[in-house]
Amino acid sequence: MAPNLRGAVFMVLSMAGFAVEDALIKAAARVVPVGEVILCMAVAGVAFFGAMALRAGQPPVPRAALSGTMALRSGFEVAGRLFYALAIALTPLTATSAILQASPLVVVLGAAVLFAEPVSRARWAAVVVGFIGVLIILRPGVEGFSMLSLLAVAGMLGFSGRDLATRAAPPALSNAQLGVAGFAMLGIAGAIILAVSGGAALPDLRTAGLIAGAAVFGIAGYGALTVAMRTGAVSAVTPFRYTRLVFAMILGVLVFGERPDGLTLLGSALVVGCGLLALAGGRAPRRT
Repeated sequence: MAPNLRGAVFMVLSMAGFAVEDALIKAAARVVPVGEVILCMAVAGVAFFGAMALRAGQPPVPRAALSGTMALRSGFEVAGRLFYALAIALTPLTATSAILQASPLVVVLGAAVLFAEPVSRARWAAVVVGFIGVLIILRPGVEGFSMLSLLAVAGMLGFSGRDLATRAAPPALSNAQLGVAGFAMLGIAGAIILAVSGGAALPDLRTAGLIAGAAVFGIAGYGALTVAMRTGAVSAVTPFRYTRLVFAMILGVLVFGERPDGLTLLGSALVVGCGLLALAGGRAPRRT
């Protein structure tokens, strides 16, 4: 299999894993607090990637992970994880996933402002129209607008900041060490949510299975994403991130009975289309 094709396959598998993870989190959060769900997943993720690092003879938390750049990345990671987890639990899965797809557009904008990367007029136009798509999904100022939908926007901005900070992260960090750091930040986000909401309870067998499934699919998704980004050309593989929205819409309809309206579908199409146009205009930023 050609490297780009193999990378694309793993990217699609990764996005499918993350979409299933989101659905399982949403289902489990109907029974126990979402902070508890996230915290349990974080413990599983840290244990898994920590074991991988130790097996490779690496310290799970090396000195490089304590650098200023990693601290900034971790702060954005906590924000992204925190707000996106709340958005999954409290808002429709379809709309939340659609808003998340604007992240590459924010990364393009941030790279131009922070790293002085050249951006063509076509890419600037794609960024602007893509943000119009987000506004169509949100519908501020109209009857269908919900303040809770801003949680997804905050989560998307947090993940975008994390991706930009990742570009300056120490290259010596392995994928397993980055996995430990990422899931540790997930744990902090879960602890914050749980401390505010309270209500921690021992999950029943079904809910425990949902949490375990979310952890498994989340870890598998992260692993497949790592393979994808290290196999094919970034510019060829990254556009397949948008398949996450397709999987999320299917799960939202089949599992949660969601029915995306015409404006949500229109906004989603604008976000995805403009994201693909922006990525086609040059090499996409590397994400971890």
